[in-house]
Amino acid sequence: MAPGTIIGAYASGAFPMPGDDLAPMLWWSPVRRGVLELADLRVSRSLRQARAHFEIRVDSAFTEVVTACADPARPGAWINRQIIDRYRQLHELGWAHSVEAWTHEGELAGGLYGIAIGGLFAGESMFHRSRDASKVALCGLVDLLRDEHAGDRLIDVQWQTRHLATLGVREIDRDVYVERLSALLRLPLPALWT
Repeated sequence: MAPGTIIGAYASGAFPMPGDDLAPMLWWSPVRRGVLELADLRVSRSLRQARAHFEIRVDSAFTEVVTACADPARPGAWINRQIIDRYRQLHELGWAHSVEAWTHEGELAGGLYGIAIGGLFAGESMFHRSRDASKVALCGLVDLLRDEHAGDRLIDVQWQTRHLATLGVREIDRDVYVERLSALLRLPLPALWT
């Protein structure tokens, strides 16, 4: 779980997730990968309206976002202390980033975090404390990635869920994903992370 190992894994199409007592950390590379092309983001009328209630910030509360994503009370919680510590270290090194939805009253309402390498944003997890706040953070991420390379950038969400499919996430074969990685990694980072 050294930073170089983690970044190398993402660059090869894998990511870490805790396992069990026998295999405390596993490396995953799903046969079907959930991805979001920036142009495919679906923003419903209600989501457009919800966006007006939040301010998007980047990297202003990284540890709080990861900690909220790790809340053991959440269904399917998988983020453990080792993941929190490693991604905080990756954040300090400039690889891991958070996109946050804040209320106009200054409360963190939702957000997401992941790894940015070239034209790839590998999303790890998202959370919300207010309705639609995590979706607003995702919309904010897409907005932030829209530049002259927007058509080539990709958001990896690991697995497609019913919820993510409503936002435009689709599945591609692992071979297609890994083949696309080499071009993604050659792209420059978005300006906000350089």
